Amino acid sequence: MTHQRYRKFNTRETYPDSDLNNDLCNLVKAKGDILFVRGQVGIVLETGESVGVGDPKIQTNQAMQNISDLLQEADSKLEHVCRIQVYITDRAYRDPVYDAMGKWFKGVFPCATGLIVQGLWRPEWVVEIEATAVIPS
Repeated sequence: MTHQRYRKFNTRETYPDSDLNNDLCNLVKAKGDILFVRGQVGIVLETGESVGVGDPKIQTNQAMQNISDLLQEADSKLEHVCRIQVYITDRAYRDPVYDAMGKWFKGVFPCATGLIVQGLWRPEWVVEIEATAVIPS
């Protein structure tokens, strides 16, 4: 297979309150060492526990920790992130989210797109962050 997939899961286990049956993963390492990180939210990857319910700063820090951990598993680091997409559920969350995220990306300068969305998968989630990175040669 051309791509390597990290932390594979099926939505039956991840989202037991739905009837979905999809095979997904949290990170794909594409041929040529490009990394695509699935949107990360305020959950602990190992347990699926939501953290910081209603608190955009806590959820952002958890999402960034998840991104950092996933990148390390694929032999990369936050400083190799090229692009991020940030989804928030309320314009009022913009400053706390970008403040928290900015501490993780200090000196990195990724391209960023920010969107305000009506909602995320679970109502307690208020921010989701996707990332595209590379593995340095």
